[in-house]
Amino acid sequence: MKDLVKLIRTLAWTAFVAAIYQELRKPPEARTWNGKVAGVVPYDFRIPTLDRLREAYWAPDNDQVFSERVFGVGWAVNIPVAARKLNEIVSQYADSSAALRRRVSQRDEPRALRDEPRTPRDASRAPRDAP
Repeated sequence: MKDLVKLIRTLAWTAFVAAIYQELRKPPEARTWNGKVAGVVPYDFRIPTLDRLREAYWAPDNDQVFSERVFGVGWAVNIPVAARKLNEIVSQYADSSAALRRRVSQRDEPRALRDEPRTPRDASRAPRDAP
């Protein structure tokens, strides 16, 4: 687990340095301080605004869980969409596990409790050792 954390930290620093390098390679008048590293990882070093913060972290009408980060390198989590999707996953899991528990409990019940009472026709098939 520590190796995974180190790898993620190294990748984050690499993306940060690459974003700075990418901007500094441009002529000063062409620097926007926002874009994507290697066309994949978004970065934005502009001063954040309230509208951009709201758009990145609180956009319930948008269906994307991840959006471009307001400041820094990487992605932001759209909180209402993430909560809605997490709620859907938990509901599906609860429904599936409840159905599975019902099936298992029915299978584990004693057979006599599950079977219907014998009909007179079934009684004729009973052993005839009785007087």
